[in-house]
Amino acid sequence: MNATKKKFQMPSAYTVLFLIIAVIAVLTWLIPAGQYQTNKETGDIIAGTYKSVAQNPQGLWDVLMAPVRGMIGTDSTGGAIEVSLFILVIGGFLGVVNKTGAIDAGIASIVKKNKGREKVLIPILMCIFALGGSTYGMAEETIPFYALLIPVMMAVGLDSLTAIAIVLIGSQVGCLASTVNPFATGVASNAAGIGLADGILLRVIMLVVLVAISIIYVYRYASKIEKDPTQSLVFAQRKEDEKHFDIEAINRQETITTRQKTVNLFFFSAFVIMLVGLIPWGDIIPGFTFFEDVTKTLSDVPFLGAFLGKDMAPLGTWYFQEITMLFFVIGIIIAFIYGMSESDFVKEFMNGAADLIGVAIVVAVARGIQVVMNDGLITATVLHWGEVGLKGLSSSVFIVLTYIFYIPMSFLIPSTSGLAAATMGIMAPMGEFAGVGKALVITAYQSASGIVNLITPTSGVVMGALAIARIDIGVWLKYVWKLLVIIFIITCLMLGVAALF
Repeated sequence: MNATKKKFQMPSAYTVLFLIIAVIAVLTWLIPAGQYQTNKETGDIIAGTYKSVAQNPQGLWDVLMAPVRGMIGTDSTGGAIEVSLFILVIGGFLGVVNKTGAIDAGIASIVKKNKGREKVLIPILMCIFALGGSTYGMAEETIPFYALLIPVMMAVGLDSLTAIAIVLIGSQVGCLASTVNPFATGVASNAAGIGLADGILLRVIMLVVLVAISIIYVYRYASKIEKDPTQSLVFAQRKEDEKHFDIEAINRQETITTRQKTVNLFFFSAFVIMLVGLIPWGDIIPGFTFFEDVTKTLSDVPFLGAFLGKDMAPLGTWYFQEITMLFFVIGIIIAFIYGMSESDFVKEFMNGAADLIGVAIVVAVARGIQVVMNDGLITATVLHWGEVGLKGLSSSVFIVLTYIFYIPMSFLIPSTSGLAAATMGIMAPMGEFAGVGKALVITAYQSASGIVNLITPTSGVVMGALAIARIDIGVWLKYVWKLLVIIFIITCLMLGVAALF
């Protein structure tokens, strides 16, 4: 009897993170303990103030308690509870929006309106998907659009690969250049102790440049196979694909209703309000106090001020608590507009939150790594080694090396939230020794994570999309590898230049 050989399966992010916590605990017995003096106002460490202290090795109890302490916080490490609660609430918000079908209907409406000139859809849809990826980490939500676009693209002489590229490259390049993506930029900013909008200007520039390059890349391929269908990388299976995919699928998509249009308006306005609320306007524009003045004026109005609440935070001073409230309120408004019953709202909100409970928990588990390092008093020692090793290393070289470091790390820990929570507590302050701001380190991290998420076989989105299109991952890699090289080079250049300022 032949025993079936079990294939190696990559452990989940939870297992990887727990193993890292255990390894870190062992290191607290081996690595000398130390401390830095910190700036009382900002909490940042002061270079050159490292000193050795008595060791405080971490044991089994500390390892098991690390995720719990990572969630609620300790004296030495902030908790992940604010971030985790925000993730659950935005999951509920997305669940309510998805129930309305507004986003699906909106994109289907755009496809219908451009029937007969489908190549125009490439830049339009890629920009929409990129915006979704950049603002809220659009990933799994893209799955329904593959089945919608594949028949459309094939019907006009293009191929299934073009359809996959529009959605997958569009959304994941958006994630790569995340502006306010709560699952990447948000978690990383919280772990680094800076505002979510810090460094947003560079990310917006990267978003525009990389999305434009990606659109040109996909459009050129589409134009090539439009002229000569045999140039398609999946031409050999075209006849089978024509039988398999329902070319008339698009005609069965419902027309977008007025209610759904209103839902989409509130959906996107939520992210605009979040962005305005998070940007520290007073720091960017000296003397700008418009939002503070408006809030104070409203608060001083008799009855209205008491009704609204005397502790209202003005736009520009918001953080996770305020944006959590924002998405919860907008979710209720969308449910009301759509005519959703109270019971349906609660059901869809809870289902949406349940979809992201794994992400919320992985943030806490990952934060446990920092808890063990800080309580074991080895964080300062590791930073001190970095301070010594970085002497003479230019800021541009450091940030490019950081970007390269995060590429294999993104394969090891595929969860963007888990990777940020696990590493940003070390990498962000280490960057300051090389003259690199924490915000730029976060940009390097999410850029690396984004490029990996275009090709990693551990991604359910990548493999799900390719399965729907009946495309082998080898064919996808053959199609996308040149774009990956271009994105890698341009990202290195942009990071290197940004580090000089």
